[in-house]
Amino acid sequence: MPLIIIPETEYELTAIRAQGAGGQNVNKVSSAIHLRFDIQASSLSDWLKARLLNSKDNRITDEGVLVLKAQQYRTQEANKKDAIARLHEIVNAANFVKPTRYATKPSYGSKQRRLAGKTIRKQVKQLRGKISSE
Repeated sequence: MPLIIIPETEYELTAIRAQGAGGQNVNKVSSAIHLRFDIQASSLSDWLKARLLNSKDNRITDEGVLVLKAQQYRTQEANKKDAIARLHEIVNAANFVKPTRYATKPSYGSKQRRLAGKTIRKQVKQLRGKISSE
């Protein structure tokens, strides 16, 4: 399956202040990134849009907007790359469909090995019993 790459015009990047400890710099620099991707207005196929909207991801709002917050790195540029990479991961994961699994019967050899193992285990347990004095 080819990887889906989303054009820059379809998502919105906003710089915000990062949360948590960071000293004096954290209060002045907006290094975190807020990425908003409107699934309904995107150029994705209808099938993929429906699959994304039906997923139980709490980052997707009721209006169908995927919101990602990237604040792992110290620089704004690194957080932008991280947010965009995570967006592509989410979309490509929704595009992947697991192949249908067909039930098969165990082979004759696997049945024999299983029964042999059970027999050995049975003998081990029988040897643990009390020895009768005759």
